[in-house]
Amino acid sequence: MSFSSKVMTLNNADSVPYLTFNSLSEIKFINHAFSTRLGGVSTGDFASMNLAFNRGDDPHNVTENYKRICKSAGFDFDSLTASAQDHHTFVRAVTKSNRGTGIYKPRDLNSVDALVTDEKGVTLVTYYADCTPIFFVDTAKKAIGLAHAGWRGTVGRIAEKTVKKMSELYKTDPADIVAAVGPAISACCYEVDLPCAENFLNLKDLDSSKFVFPKENGKYMIDLLETNRQMLTLAGVKPESITVSDVCTSCNSDLLWSHRASKGRRGTMCAFMCMV
Repeated sequence: MSFSSKVMTLNNADSVPYLTFNSLSEIKFINHAFSTRLGGVSTGDFASMNLAFNRGDDPHNVTENYKRICKSAGFDFDSLTASAQDHHTFVRAVTKSNRGTGIYKPRDLNSVDALVTDEKGVTLVTYYADCTPIFFVDTAKKAIGLAHAGWRGTVGRIAEKTVKKMSELYKTDPADIVAAVGPAISACCYEVDLPCAENFLNLKDLDSSKFVFPKENGKYMIDLLETNRQMLTLAGVKPESITVSDVCTSCNSDLLWSHRASKGRRGTMCAFMCMV
């Protein structure tokens, strides 16, 4: 397994590996991580670090996987608070009262694709296997957010809606946000048909020439990461405060779960973030 990135670091590669953004690691009041497919106890199609309870894996194995990644990356298992993703754009504010939701307590909502908090002791958890994670850190008011942006969530402007929610609840100035986008399936591997591409072409306030690339076969290559980067800048985040991952989940399917590369036979990764 080879790993190369100019903006991310692979940690604990010989035990329970996880990725971090170099830019976010410089912020002292947060801890963050993005899991890989390695270092867990799941078997079969889920081998070995699967963090989804809803794909048919043994729930005891999934729980053990969470405990292993938490120990490796420095999170309190009891503090985990998960989303309930369905490719929409609902942003949920969570507090310590929500700890355990979706992990060791039942889900209490069915549509949550982004989480925000301004409380310490709450670890946000969102799920991925090609879709785009977006990390938000308000460095002034000290609040954080995680958003799951598949193609539907991306064109539904979940990046902007998360910034708006943080501004409403925590008085976040978008100019104070440090953001990171990815890892996700990248423009090199994400081919779609015209009906899907039209959703991106219709984002008239963005420069679609930088994220929609026609092919000769009538298909299109889409850059989800660039689309979300542009949306963050539109929402007021400074361009120099946004880091975009250079790690494609499909190209790195020996390290990361990719729905496309595995043809759906896969486990699931998570993004984690908390304030410390």
